[in-house]
Amino acid sequence: MISKEHIAKRFISYVTIDTESDPESNTTPSTKKQWNLANKLVEELKAIGMQDVSIDENAYIMATLPSNVEHDVPTIGFISHFDTSPDFTGANVNPQIIEHYDGHDIILNAEENIILSPGYFEDLLLYKGQTLITTDGTTLLGADDKAGICEIISAMEYLINHPEIKHGDIKVGFTPDEEIGRGAHKFDVDKFNADWAYTMDGSQIGELEYENFNAASAVVKVKGKIVHPGYAKGKMVNSMYIAQEFISSLPRMETPEHTEGYQGFFHLHNIDGNVEETTLKYIIRDHDKGHFEARKEVMIKLTNELNSQYNREAITTEIKDQYYNMKEKVEPVKHIVDIAEKAMRALNIEPLIKPIRGGTDGSQLSYMGLPCPNIFAGGHNFHGRYEYVPVESMIKATEVICKIAEITAFEN
Repeated sequence: MISKEHIAKRFISYVTIDTESDPESNTTPSTKKQWNLANKLVEELKAIGMQDVSIDENAYIMATLPSNVEHDVPTIGFISHFDTSPDFTGANVNPQIIEHYDGHDIILNAEENIILSPGYFEDLLLYKGQTLITTDGTTLLGADDKAGICEIISAMEYLINHPEIKHGDIKVGFTPDEEIGRGAHKFDVDKFNADWAYTMDGSQIGELEYENFNAASAVVKVKGKIVHPGYAKGKMVNSMYIAQEFISSLPRMETPEHTEGYQGFFHLHNIDGNVEETTLKYIIRDHDKGHFEARKEVMIKLTNELNSQYNREAITTEIKDQYYNMKEKVEPVKHIVDIAEKAMRALNIEPLIKPIRGGTDGSQLSYMGLPCPNIFAGGHNFHGRYEYVPVESMIKATEVICKIAEITAFEN
């Protein structure tokens, strides 16, 4: 279908452009450097022959591949994001290409002794004999989600060059700031004008997901009193000790490193503290809406209990919902998942239908009126130095996009 060299070259041209987003920024996109890739993608979409290519003031990109059949066909869409996670640097990405991976350790950086090992990352063994693109051990790669963008553009290019493959109208959309939870916030669903869409934002080949976490953020602020330590008896209140009580009072085994599948968690991802004030930043996740609400209540109850114990408002907790489980919106139109499953099976890919232990733009878009399951993009170990993507997985994802378009043209 499409050569490994072609898709690898396109992917590398994306990941070497720094598009890290910034959760502290109030602009959209949250960083000016995201425009560098956004503008490149606009020109590329025009160059391959897409129609109605647009980019708005917030860097949301949309384009159309017109139908090549005369009968009515549902309009479908494919969506990916071009920002990368602020959890680990995406500047100066230097990809390495590993041909015919032999199943052994991959030395990412000899100088710093950084090794990508199947002894720790056993999924590597799924790709023996294939071509892997890795980091050099000092940055993330950016397969989340530049692999998805690469696959969508490659699929559109292939369909344009092969008009014998019949399809209805296809919309593509590329978004900023997904990694900081804002990817869908300014997405114009009416302008996109699709009956449904798919985010190309999953991991392992075969992943097909239409359930995700209900999600909230929590900011816990603990107030203390600073006094000279030599004269502190009975006067100093160390906020860090109270914060420690809060942390240890939450269920220790209900954290990301101890949970899987449908199990939810509390995740403490940032601490900033001194004697006077300590701030704890959590994310709360659960697939079950009732359990999700109960988790939020646990944090509020613990806050009240500690305030009662200290006989003052030592702790304030602010919880904000971020997104909800898309299952509620996708199940009524589950045929859109069935089409993706059928496309994978037609390409000898075993579908891995499972809940997302995270969220995608699709979860928010589904609640905005655009049902949007998630499909694999091929990458592994996102947001860190051990990230990699098999080129063959990107090719398969490209083929899945084309096959979904073809099946949709004749199944409705």
